[in-house]
Amino acid sequence: MDVSFLGGPGPQRGVGVVAPFDFALDRELWRWTPDDVSLHVTRTPYVPVEVSLDLARVISEHETLRDAVSTLTEVTPEVVAYACTSGSFVGGVMGEHAMCEAMSRAGSVPAVTTSGALLEALVELDVRRLALVTPYTVSVTRALEEYVAQAGVTVTGCAYMSLTRQIWKVTYREVVDMARRAAVRGRLGAADALFLSCTNLPTYDVIPQLEAELRIPVISANQVTMWAALRRLGTWAVGPYQALIDTSARSGTGTGTGIGTGTGTGSALPAAGPVVPTGSVLPEGQEPPDVRGVHGVSDAQGVPGAQGVSGVPDEKQQEGWT
Repeated sequence: MDVSFLGGPGPQRGVGVVAPFDFALDRELWRWTPDDVSLHVTRTPYVPVEVSLDLARVISEHETLRDAVSTLTEVTPEVVAYACTSGSFVGGVMGEHAMCEAMSRAGSVPAVTTSGALLEALVELDVRRLALVTPYTVSVTRALEEYVAQAGVTVTGCAYMSLTRQIWKVTYREVVDMARRAAVRGRLGAADALFLSCTNLPTYDVIPQLEAELRIPVISANQVTMWAALRRLGTWAVGPYQALIDTSARSGTGTGTGIGTGTGTGSALPAAGPVVPTGSVLPEGQEPPDVRGVHGVSDAQGVPGAQGVSGVPDEKQQEGWT
């Protein structure tokens, strides 16, 4: 069969992705990627450390990032992205900026990180009050809260899982249950948006369902990473019914600017969409049931840990909620 008339595949633009050695959700990144863009993924070297602040510091060292970016130069990506949330917020806002500069110098292309992309997304959606879901331990979760606080964002509620390994095995049901907890309106008021942290936490399919139920934008680590990287190419991610990406899923007005549409919003209210059938956001003052076992409570500042389960160290708690 003569196929010469096909002319071969169309031209592809490249996004280089530096991921931690334990990253397991390559397929999820591709789901946000349009057909004319290819992802070129490399990983940081293995280190025998569990998910923790120590690991975040090790895998975000500038030398490690420069070496990883250098492995991508032959395929000439137009942008490089560091796909790790904790690794990019552990040094604070200034540390994240320095990481981008180190990566950009190594690859001679623009660079983004997951945590930097998070702050871009919050500006895009005009978010000043944020609820958080993390799979992390108390100390890593607290570091994320401090990071967004440096950007002037108030954390209204947070649910965390205290996991130190195999985060990619968390189920969608667990993500949804934790999101409902974090989004409960408390003494700090209601959130403008919800962030699902960690690039190893599966989130693609639950975003539209949570936005329809909670009536606020829901953004996730992998989503914002791909959204920000693709913006550097002048294109946009693929995410139907996801308010950050699909501006038809937004309503109202705000200061953000949708790519290619010139529209934006301070709150995203999907007009329609599937809703996860079980559970609901609980009224103020009512505590939700446990999802995974041991239950921790936050301190007065909304930071998990200070009022943990009696006799159980904070870092060993299976789950927390503020």
